[in-house]
Amino acid sequence: MIHPPAYRFGSPRLDAYWRLMRFDKPIGIFLLLWPGLWALWIAGQGRPAPLVVFVIVLGTVLMRAAGCVINDYADRDFDPHVERTKRRPIAAGEVAPKEALGLFVGMCLTAFGLVLLMNPLTIGLSVPGAFLAASYPFMKRYTHLPQAYLGLAFGWAVPMAFAAEIGSIPFLAWELYFATILWALIYDTIYAMVDRDDDLKIGVKSTAILFGERDRVILGVLQALMLLILVDVGRRAGLGWPYGLGLAAAAGLAVYQQWLIRERGKPECFRAFLNNHWFGAAVFGGIFVDYLIR
Repeated sequence: MIHPPAYRFGSPRLDAYWRLMRFDKPIGIFLLLWPGLWALWIAGQGRPAPLVVFVIVLGTVLMRAAGCVINDYADRDFDPHVERTKRRPIAAGEVAPKEALGLFVGMCLTAFGLVLLMNPLTIGLSVPGAFLAASYPFMKRYTHLPQAYLGLAFGWAVPMAFAAEIGSIPFLAWELYFATILWALIYDTIYAMVDRDDDLKIGVKSTAILFGERDRVILGVLQALMLLILVDVGRRAGLGWPYGLGLAAAAGLAVYQQWLIRERGKPECFRAFLNNHWFGAAVFGGIFVDYLIR
């Protein structure tokens, strides 16, 4: 069994909500937050507006939590049959589905209230962002590419960050968004490799199932493509050697992830998934230092 570190909170009732929003497992916050920070620092040329940083960061945390709640609501009939997910609050009967829906709506409204502090373009972009977050959990029923759809949802902070910071979305922003989609496709496929056996039994679709025995090769190609796109992002943004070092570190982490999943063991695949936090941090570190020393 694979259980990442848990951080519990308050009374049993509050703890159930805390775990439903997945605040006990913050890896998802980091994976969602890093692309938003990449975008903020590039759009703001190393000095993004504090209010924009506040809105994007807090909005990211809220929408990730909301996404986890609607995901567990959507999977409430599947989760009890999967070893990794059968203890989730809805699956275990600790939180009623109606309660989860209310919590989801409340967090979405709070996040929208934050976005109202931004310009009209950013406010407009929040609508498709909310749709992507709400519809993602249902994709695994209809397509083998829910991981790509997750990338569309998780990466939406990139165009929103550019819109909030400079009032427009240049080609560079869309290029960075595409790199983020590829990154989510990579790490969520690795994550899906953990559940592949269970997903096959219950009829849930995933890229891990679609790729089959070619999973590592396809992931390697996607990792290389993502890194090449990030190289071009740096060229267009005028970033120098510190960014290059950050990408080199990220490339080394990608190789390490490939080594971890070489036997496709569940614990090793989960470790590779978690390692993507450091991949995102390496890229941001390169961006941050590059602007810092100018």
